[in-house]
Amino acid sequence: MNTVLYDVPGPRAKRRNLIYSVVFVIAAGLLCWWVYRALSDKGQLDWVMWKPFFTDSRAWTTYIWPGLENTLKAAAYSMVLALPLGAVLGIARLSDHLWVRIVAGSVVEFFRAIPVLILMLFANQAFAEYSDVPSDDRPMYAVVTGLVLYNASVLAEIVRAGILALPKGQTEAAKAIGLRKGQTMRSVLLPQSVTAMLPAIVSQLVVIVKDTALGGALLTFSELLSTVSTMSGYYGANVIASFTVVALIFVVINFILTTFASWLEGRLRRGKKSTGAMVPVAAVAGTAATGDGGGALGGGVMGGTGDGGGGGGTGQ
Repeated sequence: MNTVLYDVPGPRAKRRNLIYSVVFVIAAGLLCWWVYRALSDKGQLDWVMWKPFFTDSRAWTTYIWPGLENTLKAAAYSMVLALPLGAVLGIARLSDHLWVRIVAGSVVEFFRAIPVLILMLFANQAFAEYSDVPSDDRPMYAVVTGLVLYNASVLAEIVRAGILALPKGQTEAAKAIGLRKGQTMRSVLLPQSVTAMLPAIVSQLVVIVKDTALGGALLTFSELLSTVSTMSGYYGANVIASFTVVALIFVVINFILTTFASWLEGRLRRGKKSTGAMVPVAAVAGTAATGDGGGALGGGVMGGTGDGGGGGGTGQ
């Protein structure tokens, strides 16, 4: 069945697509075979290279787990600090006060334009010269600082875009029932936009987990990826095996994070379907609106149902 956005391919197009698919599969197969042969000729696929990860617990307790622990710590600290800071900056960019918008916008644009690795290097040098942070802890502080400054500015844009994506009628209806700007943002706009923002926020959290590896590259931060060199050297240059195991660990961590986010997003959407997307607004309307017919106005404008009107009747 034809649609506006898609035309069903004809016989010639089907043959062309089939040829392209066959050529792609053959090319991909040849590439995989070339990689396999190259690794096999170098001895990287021999069992001796992979054996430590299955038979020697020291590979995990001495090398992998300490690096993974530091990676998770840096990522967790960065997430906890970057999320609220990004939300504050994003909301500040929507302020009615010009000076607040200018300051927040300058901060966001400045740190968003600088590579996160440079922020880490600057932070490390600043901690070395102007703080009493021990040298052993300095790489962790520098990595967290760089990740927070950069990702908070990105999250601020995500929050701002999510709020601006809501229909203007939400803000106008909140003003109609007497809500102040702060109440409108807290009780109307943010609860509705969080579901739309969640995929982009989770994508940025995944970036935080992966960017912890930058600290191990130049700041001697003993995170997960930096353990590859010492581990492969100890076990006889099993570099490919070490990189593969570390990559799989990163895949598992990010998969768990995205799976949890998908579950949370689905739960939020089901909650809105069962209770109504405007329930937070209706709840505020019953308490915020004063005077005769205030509740009816909140229920009629925001809810658009007979139940809202009934709620207003009880408020008289």
